[in-house]
Amino acid sequence: MRRFLCCLVMLLGAVVGAAHAAPPKTVLVLGDSLSAAHNIPVESGWVHLLGDRLAKMEPGWTVVNASISGETSLSGRNRLPALLEKYHPALLVIELGANDGLRGLPLAQLRDNLAAMVTAGQQAKAKVLLLGIELPVNYGPQYRDGLRAVYADVAKDKKAALLPFLLDGVALKPELMQADGLHPVASAQPQVLDNVWKALTPLLH
Repeated sequence: MRRFLCCLVMLLGAVVGAAHAAPPKTVLVLGDSLSAAHNIPVESGWVHLLGDRLAKMEPGWTVVNASISGETSLSGRNRLPALLEKYHPALLVIELGANDGLRGLPLAQLRDNLAAMVTAGQQAKAKVLLLGIELPVNYGPQYRDGLRAVYADVAKDKKAALLPFLLDGVALKPELMQADGLHPVASAQPQVLDNVWKALTPLLH
């Protein structure tokens, strides 16, 4: 009986040890310059700050930032399959569409690309969070409203999580934006992270 109990304790210890040794889950961020720390130190960017915050959680998470300045929804869509195959993320964050909008590309094309990326992530067993963006007012209400609706419609149709506006509370404050009026300064990145965190937290469980 004593030998049986010793074996049982050893077995339970091995199971617990294996659980503690399990690799951290991965968050894959696919975005453009808003997520690629444009013109600021990489360690100041909201994605890097997200990695720091998630690294302190139990069980652990790791963040892969696959964002590229200038990325469009089409180029992101083309890159995504290889990224999913490589990293097998538990959570996919998609922050794309700003460059589509700034170039005035057809909204139907953006909708199709975002929907395809959400579907690809879900088929890879990842939860998906869409990060929406807003355009400057000079793009006119029709296009701006249409762009806003794309994110809402894709999130609803695909049952994905949505943050309607990544730069909420930041974009309209000149002191928080770089000279181009499009990218937040380093000191604004914690606020951007807080925006993302509210939408992302429910997906971590």
